[in-house]
Amino acid sequence: MEYYAGIDVSLECSTVCVVDGSGKIVREAIVGSEPEPLIGWFGSLGLGLTRVGLEAGPLSQWLYAAIKQAGLAVELLETRTCTMRQCNAGQIGPQ
Repeated sequence: MEYYAGIDVSLECSTVCVVDGSGKIVREAIVGSEPEPLIGWFGSLGLGLTRVGLEAGPLSQWLYAAIKQAGLAVELLETRTCTMRQCNAGQIGPQ
């Protein structure tokens, strides 16, 4: 089964949602908006994430670099141009 994550980034905490390949929500959480808590949370899932979608914004540059360096497939998403399904699934998954 493939799993996808989307991160809605805020200043102190980010909302994270993981869905399976059919779009069913598997896990949701509020995690600190720093690389270590986010990467640690993804690692604690025990799921092989196919891709992580990260909302583009002022904090996304350093989060993107750290998540990518941690070995996760990550994409920056411009939320104004995503459809709701694409944004909820991190611009990834079955179309």
